[in-house]
Amino acid sequence: MELGDALIERASAESGLPRGRIEGERARTVGQLRLFVEVVRDGGWLDVRIDPPMPDRKPLPRADLRQRHIAVGPVAVFGASNFPLAFSVAGGDTASALAAGCPVVVKAHSAHPGTSELVGRAVQSAVVECGLPEGVFSMLFGSGNRVGTALVAHPHIKAVGFTGSRRGGTALMKVAAERREPIPVYAEMSSINPVFLMPGALAARAEEIGRGFVASQTMGAGQFCTNPGLVLALDGPDLERFLQVAAETLGGSPALTMLTPGIHGAYLEGVERLAGNPKVREVARGRTCNGPHQCQAALFVTDAAGFLSDPALEEEIFGSSALVIRSPDLEALRDVAEHLEGQLTATVQMDDADLGAVRTLLATLERRAGRILVNGWPTGVEVGHAMVHGGPYPATSDSRSTSVGSLAIRRFLRPVCYQDLPRALLPEALRDDNPRGIPRLLDGKPERAPHR
Repeated sequence: MELGDALIERASAESGLPRGRIEGERARTVGQLRLFVEVVRDGGWLDVRIDPPMPDRKPLPRADLRQRHIAVGPVAVFGASNFPLAFSVAGGDTASALAAGCPVVVKAHSAHPGTSELVGRAVQSAVVECGLPEGVFSMLFGSGNRVGTALVAHPHIKAVGFTGSRRGGTALMKVAAERREPIPVYAEMSSINPVFLMPGALAARAEEIGRGFVASQTMGAGQFCTNPGLVLALDGPDLERFLQVAAETLGGSPALTMLTPGIHGAYLEGVERLAGNPKVREVARGRTCNGPHQCQAALFVTDAAGFLSDPALEEEIFGSSALVIRSPDLEALRDVAEHLEGQLTATVQMDDADLGAVRTLLATLERRAGRILVNGWPTGVEVGHAMVHGGPYPATSDSRSTSVGSLAIRRFLRPVCYQDLPRALLPEALRDDNPRGIPRLLDGKPERAPHR
């Protein structure tokens, strides 16, 4: 925060994002750091479990068993292109790794080197001010794959946090798996975030849903990992109402500058590939671009049979492009849902009349997505204790994890059991007197901790 306007102006200049967006992202970044302050002080992340000894137990006695979690070791963090602050040098991966007790080596993203340097020096200053070892935080620069590959291959690195493309994430996973000591890669990669428009909701408020959808689709030129890129609905007059309003709204949406020339080029290729697919019809385009590297929003439509027969239609287009699938009935809609790859989010627009249909669909969505929303839009990820920003592959490389929220700390921890250790050697959190008042399980039951 104390970097002031110098940080805001630099981040905006390098990313093309407006000042308000950068200021909001700075607040989120600081909020993440403060959240993990609370997590560390509470101590619940240690997941302390104590099974007291039972020397007289028959047929065999039980030893004194005490468990806590410790840091896995140095973590490599890759800055993301689309969030120069919140998923970058001092973003969620760095915050959760430091909270776990892991030194962090950040690979700065080449799209915002000046922003990364400003934040990196602020973190470096904080390390000095707190009297921590210099090696707690390091940062590397370098475009291309060489530096990142060498970092993940380095024997001192014990885990990786990555946000980016499926190609980049899977490449790092391969490097990590082929090391002499394989390590986990927590990669957030690819998601088209399906939106299910249920019949009751569509009949009652097709126009409202259409406007809300386009607002989410075009936000930030669609450069969000939770951008809604797929819409599923029953074919009929209500869907036509949705498409008409969505097309009108999208047609008035301005072209926005994308983050990098590479992202812009990939977006153009993806949109033109979709537009040229014979199974697809173009519904609308946004306003014509009037500047370099701008994103013209696009909306397309296909049918369930066409989608299921063509894997190319399921590929993510990073930017403000979306595909609507016409389904002849609810069974076909569920077939498409079952067919989908893993997703970060699945959104359901529904009314009370749709409860039965959604109940049937819910089990599928639970297997396909890390976050299920009702009557909202997936863009915007709350930083809290219950948030899951993850999902089955290829949304992430490990569906058991989240990169946002306090649960993210678990990625960089491992359990250690201490059996029959002398009391003088026990870590503070495992001592009988529990001086910090940490939440613990005593013989499988919550212990009533002393007042701190």
